[in-house]
Formats: sequence, C-alpha cells, structure tokens
Amino acid sequence: MKDAARLLAYAAATLILAALFAPVLYWSAQWLASRGLVPFLADYEFDRYFRRSVLIVALLLFWPLFRWLGIGNWRQLGLVANPHPFRDAGAGFLISAVPLIAFAILLMVLEIYSFRRFISAGDLANRTLSAAVVPFLEEPIFRGMLLGILLRRSAAPVAIFFSSAVFSILHFLKTPEQSADIVTWLSGFDSIANSFSQFREPILVLAGFTTLFLLGWILADARIRTRSLWAPIGLHAGWIFASAIFSKVARQEVEALPWLGRNLLVGIAPLCVALISWVILRAWTRHVEITKG
Repeated sequence: MKDAARLLAYAAATLILAALFAPVLYWSAQWLASRGLVPFLADYEFDRYFRRSVLIVALLLFWPLFRWLGIGNWRQLGLVANPHPFRDAGAGFLISAVPLIAFAILLMVLEIYSFRRFISAGDLANRTLSAAVVPFLEEPIFRGMLLGILLRRSAAPVAIFFSSAVFSILHFLKTPEQSADIVTWLSGFDSIANSFSQFREPILVLAGFTTLFLLGWILADARIRTRSLWAPIGLHAGWIFASAIFSKVARQEVEALPWLGRNLLVGIAPLCVALISWVILRAWTRHVEITKG
C-alpha cells in the first residue's frame, strides 16, 4: 500500500509541476523560434508542449521517487544489462512496424484511405524524430519504473494489468491538438481539463482504450521476457513511426468505427494487428532463449 500511495503522490506531483512548467517550455521555444534558432518550434501548439512537459517532469522526479521507495538501482526493478541492445530494439521495431505498415497498405487498397495531395517533408521529419525520442522517455517510466515497482509487490499478471491500464488511460487522456489563444501560467491546468473532452464519444473511448491497453500489455510482456527495456523501446518506436508517418501521407476517406478509429492504433482491426505482433514477439523471444541454450 505504501508503494501505491507514493506512486499516486508521484503522479499528482508530476501533473501539477508539468502544468506549471509547460508555459515556460512554450515561451522558451517561442523565444528561440523568434530569433531564427529553431523556427519550426513556432508551429507547435501549446498542448504539445504540455505533453512533453509531463514526460520531462516525470523523468526529473525519477531519482526522488527511487530514493523515497528505497530503490538503489534498476536491478531491484527486475532489469539487467542487455548484451544485445541494438538487436532487441531492431527486432522490436520490425515486429511492430511491419504488420502495421502491411495493414496500412491494405487500407489504401480498400480505398479507406487515400494519399494526400501535399506531403510535408518537415512533418515527416518531426514524426520520425518523435518515434526516435518518445520511447526513450516513456519506456523507463511505464515499463521501467511503474511495472518494476508493481512487480515487487504483485504477481506478474496483476502488475502488467495495472501498468497497462495506467498506460492506456494516460495516453487516451492526451490533450486535443488545439492552440490556446493566449498562454498563461494556468494554461497547463486547462490542458488537463481538456483531456476529458474525448469522453463525449463513448465508442471511440472503448476502441481507443482497448487497443492502447493491449499495446501496453505487449510492451510489458516484452520487458519481462527480455528483462530489459530495449525490446519495448523498439516496439514502441515501430508503432509510433508507422502510425505517425501514415497519418501524414494518407487521409481517411471512410468512417469505420468501431473497426478503425482516427488512426492506425485505434479500433478492432488495429487490435487484431497488435495481436499478430504479439504472436511474432513471443515466437522471437522463444527463439532467442533456445539459441542461448
């Protein structure tokens, strides 16, 4: 119970501090953009800075939380040094990205999606950068810290269930892509409130939560099977890359709820694609174990 209470306190502190830090991050980026240093930052909306602020603060609070929980190193969370990090990350990327790309091609053939007339090279570069960076921020939080702490007190299925539920809830409560007319010190708290606007569409809520929950479970399974974060990082990067790039080169022509939501990671059909990746992941980890023996 103490660990759970401390995790709740950590989550609350993260949200509050992130809400306060997000305006600073936004204003700093705008200042840099106005001086021509990183001009593309001027195009990002405030809620994007809020989401990044949450990840940054969560990582900064890692060490205080570890000390509070009496954790001295990652080994106490069930993680060990991986002798093949690039192999595992690369395998994870292919296991998640290839089935999703094949699914995207099928959607194009069925004319559910069509190519956009204009494709921005800058947008593609930004999405690729997100696919490379975000997993390194999120996996230590969800599969490293949260799952590791839960595994200390709970059986693996219970720990995976709760960590996957948190992963799904926090991702589904992602703030909408919209600009604030005026950014103030309270804008971060407005972003938290706006996160709940998606609950107006119950079918989308169910489809989105279920798929994200399964993705979280697969990532947790990869972490436990390899006792490392490299395979989950690769899986996570593959899903982000395939989904984000496809959203920039194609547009949806047909509403297909609950089979397909607003992107390749929401709906019953993406759920089936994720299950295929899971089967491949388990076969690959078994193969690695056999070759070790």
